[in-house]
Amino acid sequence: MKKRVLVYFLFVATFFSLQSCVSNYVVSNTQTYKSDAKFASVNVKPVTNNSNNNKGQQVLAAIANTNDVIKRSAIENAIRHSNTIDNILSEAESYLGTPYRYGGTSRSGIDCSAFVLSVFGAAAGMDLPRVAADQSQEGDSVDRSELQKGDLVFFSHGRRISHVGIVEEVTADGQIKFIHAATSKGVMVSSLDDNYWGPKFRFAKRVVREDRLSVLNN
Repeated sequence: MKKRVLVYFLFVATFFSLQSCVSNYVVSNTQTYKSDAKFASVNVKPVTNNSNNNKGQQVLAAIANTNDVIKRSAIENAIRHSNTIDNILSEAESYLGTPYRYGGTSRSGIDCSAFVLSVFGAAAGMDLPRVAADQSQEGDSVDRSELQKGDLVFFSHGRRISHVGIVEEVTADGQIKFIHAATSKGVMVSSLDDNYWGPKFRFAKRVVREDRLSVLNN
């Protein structure tokens, strides 16, 4: 009986001793494993938005085209204005020598307001009032220092406007010449520096403007 217990005790001791050795072996033999696998690098490139670039270029092109149209329109208006003024003066000068007649409206005899009405109607297609006082209400006021060919100049012997003429020339030294139907000599050219007309000058109006020609000609 004692021999059996001794054998059993030795067997148990041997078993636990072997288990401890195995555990120590496993713990002491931990290794770090390395991999030779290589990963391909990924190149990230910035994404350009071609759609936005194209829209920007289209906007710039539209602006450039608009500027061209505006410039072309301004040039065309300036040319049209110059031609209109030339036509007005040419028509007015064709009346030179026409006798004055109060209430007259033809080349056989004409008064100052009918002369202006006829000239602007034939040369610019404008329908001005028949009487000088009413014509003075048309257009925009212009200072004497800024008068140009084609402007209207108004005169009076008293308070009421009673005479009108068309600026024909502004000389280099500032002399202003106008064409009108005078009671003394009919249609003629006079100067604002004239001793007779100078003191009677009241104001001037501009009835033909570049920015209104497109409306007048339509």
